[in-house]
Amino acid sequence: MDIKQFVNGFGAMTCVISVESFGEGRYGKIRIVDGNDSYINSIEHPAAGVEMLIQKFIPNSEYTNYLTRDLNFEDYSYRAAVEKKCLHSYAKPDRMEGIWFNMTFLPVDYEEEIEGGKLCFCTYTMEINFSADTKRLSTISADVASAVLETCIKLRSAKDFKVSISEVIADIRELCDAEHCCILLMNHEERTCTVLCESFSEGSKLLPMDNYLDESFYDIADSWKSVIAGSNCLIAKNDQDMAVVKERNPIWYESLTSAGGRSIVLFPLKFGDELLGYIWAINFAAENAPKIKETLETTTFILSSEIYNSLLMDKLKELSSFDMLTGVMNRNEMNNYIDSLSADNGDIESIGSLFVDLNGLKRINDEQGHVAGDNLLKDAANILKDYFNLNEIFRAGGDEFIIIRLGIDKNELDQMVEKLRAASEKHETVKFAIGKCFDEDKRNVKDVLRIADERMYEDKKLYYEKHPELKYRENRLKIK
Repeated sequence: MDIKQFVNGFGAMTCVISVESFGEGRYGKIRIVDGNDSYINSIEHPAAGVEMLIQKFIPNSEYTNYLTRDLNFEDYSYRAAVEKKCLHSYAKPDRMEGIWFNMTFLPVDYEEEIEGGKLCFCTYTMEINFSADTKRLSTISADVASAVLETCIKLRSAKDFKVSISEVIADIRELCDAEHCCILLMNHEERTCTVLCESFSEGSKLLPMDNYLDESFYDIADSWKSVIAGSNCLIAKNDQDMAVVKERNPIWYESLTSAGGRSIVLFPLKFGDELLGYIWAINFAAENAPKIKETLETTTFILSSEIYNSLLMDKLKELSSFDMLTGVMNRNEMNNYIDSLSADNGDIESIGSLFVDLNGLKRINDEQGHVAGDNLLKDAANILKDYFNLNEIFRAGGDEFIIIRLGIDKNELDQMVEKLRAASEKHETVKFAIGKCFDEDKRNVKDVLRIADERMYEDKKLYYEKHPELKYRENRLKIK
């Protein structure tokens, strides 16, 4: 076959690829046999951002001379050349920022005998886009479109994002016919990972991801970029593919296989250029790999957007709920909580509250400045955090903190006060005035808080009677 004459018949950038096939899905070297002028020009005179590893085309060279080994490219080449499939893909490889490839693989009805197998051929035609073409992104098969649409509906129609995303991950696991499917989120500032959702097949012996999320797991997740190696995903469906995973990341390979993983689909979840985390399926049906790839390439766009929005809303809620200086709940959150307790018609539950005020804050502010005063507030909040859950501590304003605990008894409330007094005595600058109140019915929360407030001022009065020099100093500064 005259390869050069054949490939020159294509108007778009096109080359002919050869694949060594040894039967039973095994293949050897994949080479770029020859290309038309526009394809060769794309290697030797590339546009900015699409440079290859080398800029000299040599006919019949292995494709890895020009780009990093890519299991997705190999899979498409194999299925087109050996299985005689007509394939199309529109993808954005991470190795090339802002570049999209519109790719078509077509089988060539020509083969050559080689030792132990045969040499099969396909054409590879590509078009380069410097921005995403939404029409091409939406050109997917009917069954994939149906799956993606169902994902959109579930994510948009449910009130609880955690519930809807859990349903979606179960659907994705079923589509992949996988043993385990999971979405893992990464916090790059804190270098931590959290499981957003996961799904297991019935009878699976794989362990939940929380069993593996220790302090070092972020480093493992961060290393997955090297396994994907500049492609848009990793699909390792057999021993040959898993050998590539082992070569690129032996530590993760050992962790994955020792946990029971035999195959994996791994997709990064990105919003713009921000990596939110990963979605994966373990021990999936290898014969469904093409459909899985096509579905997840589109679904991950939607998932990334919805996850980003959810994280943003959580952040906004956090900002509206927490006091930015001390890190405890703010007055707005306290008022909402008080209203909900007052209106609660459920089971009767006891309530205990402490009004905690800082003695001497104004003196610190006047004598040492507001930075010192802010540090005093932070120290006070940290002491409270040592003894109470974060959702029980509220900064009511200024130097006042309020503790609200449900299901408490009087003895426990007394013990809480004694612990705080002891902590205050040990601290050099944090001196608490404390008022307490207990009630058998949480719906009386407003009365409880009023009484605790009154008792706090009584305690504060006693403190200044014992330390009159501090009261005089504060009064004198107020007069100024």
